[in-house]
Amino acid sequence: MASNFRISAHRNSDNLHLKLLGDFDGSSACELVNEIKKNSEVKKIFIHTNSLENINPFCSDTFQKNLVGLNLQPTRVLFTGERAGDLSPDRTMCV
Repeated sequence: MASNFRISAHRNSDNLHLKLLGDFDGSSACELVNEIKKNSEVKKIFIHTNSLENINPFCSDTFQKNLVGLNLQPTRVLFTGERAGDLSPDRTMCV
């Protein structure tokens, strides 16, 4: 994992907010997938990307493939911020 990567989590009612900070690499991608799996009982997971610095394109692609492979129904994953399009597997998931 990138030495400066962190996930800050905040939960309110049926929503989980994950703020990503630092550089996004392969280990960071795995950590984010695991965090999403662990919280798949919530209705919405918001992934906030404004505090991301560098995103490794290969790792972003790997994350997207893993996310699509998860069975998250009825959980909805939404990406926010400047870098939302860099991590989201589908533009309709960007808010």
